[in-house]
Amino acid sequence: MKKIIYSIVYALCLFCFTSCEYDNYEAPAETFKGTVIDNTTGKGFQTEVGDGGVRFKMLELSWSNNPTPWYFTCKQDGQFQDTKVFEGNYNITPLGAFVPFVQTDNTGKITKDESLTIDIKGTVTHEFKVDPFLAVSWVGEPVANSNSTISTQIKIERGTTDPNFQQNCIDVYLYVNYSSPYVGNNNYDSRYSVHLSGADANNAVGKTITLTTPVLPGSRIYYVRAGARIDYSVDGSRRYNYNEPKQVKVS
Repeated sequence: MKKIIYSIVYALCLFCFTSCEYDNYEAPAETFKGTVIDNTTGKGFQTEVGDGGVRFKMLELSWSNNPTPWYFTCKQDGQFQDTKVFEGNYNITPLGAFVPFVQTDNTGKITKDESLTIDIKGTVTHEFKVDPFLAVSWVGEPVANSNSTISTQIKIERGTTDPNFQQNCIDVYLYVNYSSPYVGNNNYDSRYSVHLSGADANNAVGKTITLTTPVLPGSRIYYVRAGARIDYSVDGSRRYNYNEPKQVKVS
């Protein structure tokens, strides 16, 4: 009987000890931050917030040669910051509407690997320079017309000379919303946005095009932004290249 009691007491003590160890485990507190730089502009890479924009694939190599990846995303202007990283050695790959850092052939063999392997301790800052699939830019400023529409001129060019990433342009949008400057394929009002697809979208590459919204409710501030994408999937999604958002007052 005593042996049974001792066994139960020992098991309870062991459980309490391991529980205390788990509860006292330190939360991640290191910081990895920086900017994704667009090589065509020298400025922050224009993207959208969330999984449809730029994602960073994080592999912690400190404890395993085959770790499970985790991800965090980028801000709209190309800046990024994760303040909850465990100290350790990481392999980091940005994923977005730009020439991939890691490339494979049709058998899955890696033919190019420019991912970053780095120790993260304290605050680590890094710049990733990228060649976008498409370079989308404003020509002049958006204009609020007297009939309560907004007219824009947009130029769409190839952002890379690599023919492996010069697929057809399949969508061009003039995105419009009035709720937030965070405007793009993740946040727009379909009633007022303008869409080109198929041949119309592909024929826009290399040209300056004019896109004009439908009539808009007046006495509002609108946010407009152009986006375009090619027929190429990155991490399971065909992602958009953008220009910077603009604010327009419609009287």
